[in-house]
Amino acid sequence: MGVIYTCWLAGLGSGPVAINFLLDRSYTAAYWLMIGLWGAALVLSLWLGAAGQDQVTGQLSLRRQLSLLGERLRAMKALLPGMMMQTTAASMLVPVMPGFAASNLGLSYSQYSLVLIAGGGLTMLGLIPMGKLSDRFGKRWFIVLGYSAFALALFGLTLTRSLGMAVLVASVLGISYAAVLPAWNAVLAQYVPKEQKGLGWGLFSSVEGIGVMIGPVLGGWIADRFSPAMSVLTSAGILGLLALYYLFVLFGALKLKIEA
Repeated sequence: MGVIYTCWLAGLGSGPVAINFLLDRSYTAAYWLMIGLWGAALVLSLWLGAAGQDQVTGQLSLRRQLSLLGERLRAMKALLPGMMMQTTAASMLVPVMPGFAASNLGLSYSQYSLVLIAGGGLTMLGLIPMGKLSDRFGKRWFIVLGYSAFALALFGLTLTRSLGMAVLVASVLGISYAAVLPAWNAVLAQYVPKEQKGLGWGLFSSVEGIGVMIGPVLGGWIADRFSPAMSVLTSAGILGLLALYYLFVLFGALKLKIEA
């Protein structure tokens, strides 16, 4: 999981950084950069072929697939609230962070990009070692402590007034995310049947996608009604509650050997 998400985040993180540097100079250049990257992705996809496809050993009937999926849903029902809450908390920041960086932190687009580089870079560097450590010492505490540190760092961000402190807080956020991501997805992977990888991960993505839809609306509304800082504080509060949920409720309800 650490290797996979390192590659994924390399692209996800470099996009906002490149765009913010270009936005200080030209909106048109930023727009055509996005068009060019989509075109490059289209060309590269033509060479994928069957390289990433699994070997199909047999086909299950739709009824059997739905039955297996139902069993997994019942087994993982304790996961569902957290899956939606964590994506809601994270996506709340999407519409407010650029404005928050400008109004509360006094950062330009380029300075904001430096903050993103610090957080994203440490996330990428930390994913593989954090993934290995969670395999060795147990995933539970990496999830609990990761979300706790994430919540505290977001709270600290609302008190930050300088570029140096913003970079420091972003670094803590990056390390915290690196601790959570491999451990969390390794837990989810235990609920994906080998015969239903596409359907299983599609279901999980759909549940998390509900939070992705709710978060920007909620974050934007709070920012308009109160302030961007209040949206950041609300996100921090949700993540703090999640850490408590994972500590006292989630892992006991799952009855899995998460510590192993």
